[in-house]
Amino acid sequence: MKKFKIPENTFNAGRRGVIRASAGTALAFGAAAVTGFSPLAFAQTGRKIRIGYVTPQTGPLAGFGEVDRFVLSGINNLLKSGIMIGGKSYPVEVIVKDSQSNPNRAAEVAAELILKSKIDLMVVGSTPENANPVSDQCELNGVPCISTTTPWQPWFFTRGGKPDKGFEWTYHFFWGLEDIIAVFTNMWKDVPTNKVVGLLFANDGDGNAWGDPERGLPPVLKKKGYKIVDPGRYQNSQADFSAQISAFKKANVEIIAGVPTPPDFKNFWTQAKQQGFKPKVVSVGKALAFPASVEALGDSADGLTQELWWSPNRPYKSSLTGQSAQQFSDAYEAESKKQWTQPLGYAHALFEVAIDVLKRTKDVNDKASIRDAITTTKLNTIIGSVAWGSGPVKNVAKTPLVGGQWVKGKKHKYDLIVVNNETSPDIPVQAKIKPLP
Repeated sequence: MKKFKIPENTFNAGRRGVIRASAGTALAFGAAAVTGFSPLAFAQTGRKIRIGYVTPQTGPLAGFGEVDRFVLSGINNLLKSGIMIGGKSYPVEVIVKDSQSNPNRAAEVAAELILKSKIDLMVVGSTPENANPVSDQCELNGVPCISTTTPWQPWFFTRGGKPDKGFEWTYHFFWGLEDIIAVFTNMWKDVPTNKVVGLLFANDGDGNAWGDPERGLPPVLKKKGYKIVDPGRYQNSQADFSAQISAFKKANVEIIAGVPTPPDFKNFWTQAKQQGFKPKVVSVGKALAFPASVEALGDSADGLTQELWWSPNRPYKSSLTGQSAQQFSDAYEAESKKQWTQPLGYAHALFEVAIDVLKRTKDVNDKASIRDAITTTKLNTIIGSVAWGSGPVKNVAKTPLVGGQWVKGKKHKYDLIVVNNETSPDIPVQAKIKPLP
């Protein structure tokens, strides 16, 4: 991703009003600073409200942050005249920090936003490595937090969540491991295999949650009649996957399931081809979330499958702009000159929910009041309905998930299409799943 170096306290109002600091420095996307609109105009009506946003702009998770420039440009444009809360108009500033894809850094910048910037509300996403430490800081300091883009179990249980108690300040919307298991197995049943599944899990938040012997994939897959081959956790950034590949070949594995980072999966998949390991189905989360990661695999990416959490063909629209998922995706591609990615819809939805929460807050000077507004959210967004109150635990709101497959495209090198919608029938299927070549 291209980096822009901006001296501290110097703002650059770009064509669409987006400013950016060098890696490791806050990205200050404030409505007043960006658009030239002075918050003094609101002096008689309301103070400035600050939203903190921790996102991986650099490092191995930077693909999640790739859409931020476009999303925040649009959000700042919408916020340039402030928002109405309780009959008063308030200016809003979004203060963005780069976590550098590092959990310790994510916790550090979250603390800065809470203690130094005095934010009113935190928003965060981009896997447990980014979302969890930020959520923990908010819980510790009594700051309302809305998170997304990580399955709810790694977000909830890894942080010590108890189903009968939950958390006080942190709330999450996304799908869970039960949904990904359903999506994966729904796709797999349409491809003839021996039902032997090899697990590819790293020793990280996602890998340990997905591989959990009680709440993860293994117990459910076994109940569904699959044989599990688990060679154990590997370390992130591992260079040699020969041991895993050898175990899979020995057990005649025909299905691979996992949640590796893009670099780790590229190493694994390249070595699998070199060592003659040819499964019929590969379904992995995280690694295939971004077109660039898929294109980096060359011709061997054709037919890889994954959980598909957002796509342009969703029958939903933005509560802020009225744009359909397709219109929003088209606008992103026209502006960025890049292919749409799944985080695009969720990054926008994160701010849809945040703004809706603030508008419904009874007292913006009381953080407990902001938190209470989160719990009563019932909002139709560009990713679907977001509503707390009926989730598996009180802090979680479930969102739609379907099965997707990467196929060679026309406009782009690869297209990610819906191949199974049994878990969310309102999302149209675009083609039948095909086995790997």
